[in-house]
Amino acid sequence: MRTPPTDQSARHGPSRADATAGSRTSHRPGGSRRSGEGPVMFTAAQRATVVPPEPPTRPRLSLTAVRATRAVLDGGWWPRSRDPVAELPGLILALNERYGPVRQLMLNSHSWDGHFRRLAVGSRVVRAGWFSTVDPAMLIATTERGDQIDLLVVPPEVPAATADIAMATAADPSNQLRAPDVLATSRTAPTAARGEGVDPATVWDNEGGHSAREVPSRPHIPGEPVSTDST
Repeated sequence: MRTPPTDQSARHGPSRADATAGSRTSHRPGGSRRSGEGPVMFTAAQRATVVPPEPPTRPRLSLTAVRATRAVLDGGWWPRSRDPVAELPGLILALNERYGPVRQLMLNSHSWDGHFRRLAVGSRVVRAGWFSTVDPAMLIATTERGDQIDLLVVPPEVPAATADIAMATAADPSNQLRAPDVLATSRTAPTAARGEGVDPATVWDNEGGHSAREVPSRPHIPGEPVSTDST
């Protein structure tokens, strides 16, 4: 189990928030952001829980087989689009199976086509925080027991060969590169290395996910609650 840095804001942005449930409505809000730095502002409708209109898709996801104490990332994710309502449910279900129920996600506010405060996934509601201070190449998930999962986000438009090597690097327990550096290195990797692809044992996409198993816990990082709206 690795110990997170004391200054978490310097690594990923704002601190974590507790998830809460709200009334449900089926729509895809766009969201707006205050000028300058800070969280996304929500209208009253956007504070409601979004119910995805389509079943979740299998995520293109590569996770570390063993969570190393000093590893920078826990794996890599390659979404098919920038629509968070379409992409996030499948990812959340895969993370639920591997690490236990996810209660909250933190994402970059500029990298996605819409924003919402809460998302219904199965019988659970997951809270989302959108911040300009979260690196576009990162997604941070927090489980119900307070464990933190740090994922590389590979842009949807990246070629398959580049995405393969980026996810393989992010899922390597010995990797010490941060998410933006993983992407940059993957884009310039030799052709031979690109052809190796992702280790099939770590990818959830083809077989629909591995069986859940106990994984080492990374403690929740204490901090002030995250504000995801103007209230």
